[in-house]
Amino acid sequence: MRSWRVPPPQIAVKCAATVALAALAALSMDDPQLVFLAGIAALGAGGLALRDLLAPVRLTAGADGLTVVNGYAGKRHIPWPDVTAIRVDERQRLLMRTRLLEIETTDDLHLLSTFDLGEDVRDVEAELLRLNTSG
Repeated sequence: MRSWRVPPPQIAVKCAATVALAALAALSMDDPQLVFLAGIAALGAGGLALRDLLAPVRLTAGADGLTVVNGYAGKRHIPWPDVTAIRVDERQRLLMRTRLLEIETTDDLHLLSTFDLGEDVRDVEAELLRLNTSG
């Protein structure tokens, strides 16, 4: 059984950003626009940090199939025969390059990034292809 998770330092940065943005909002009560913007940013960062705390393991693979995070923090088990494709989607726009691991099933598509897995998605793809015993 192999699992991939959000790196703990990344979770710590999101928590620290949430606290810093909430403090900025609290200390800026004389500027309603700044309070609003910092408050919205704190809620967004807090939502991302909470998801990482509730479901840090984003992908697990074993002989019987995969388990992926589904929705905000739920889990879904996918037997290997239901996996139709595992591939890396790589795109470059302007100066940014993105790589996503795509796990396609008969009825869904799961996208995971390096930030979700804590490893290069190409390495995870290779490991999943090796673990997939259904073909």
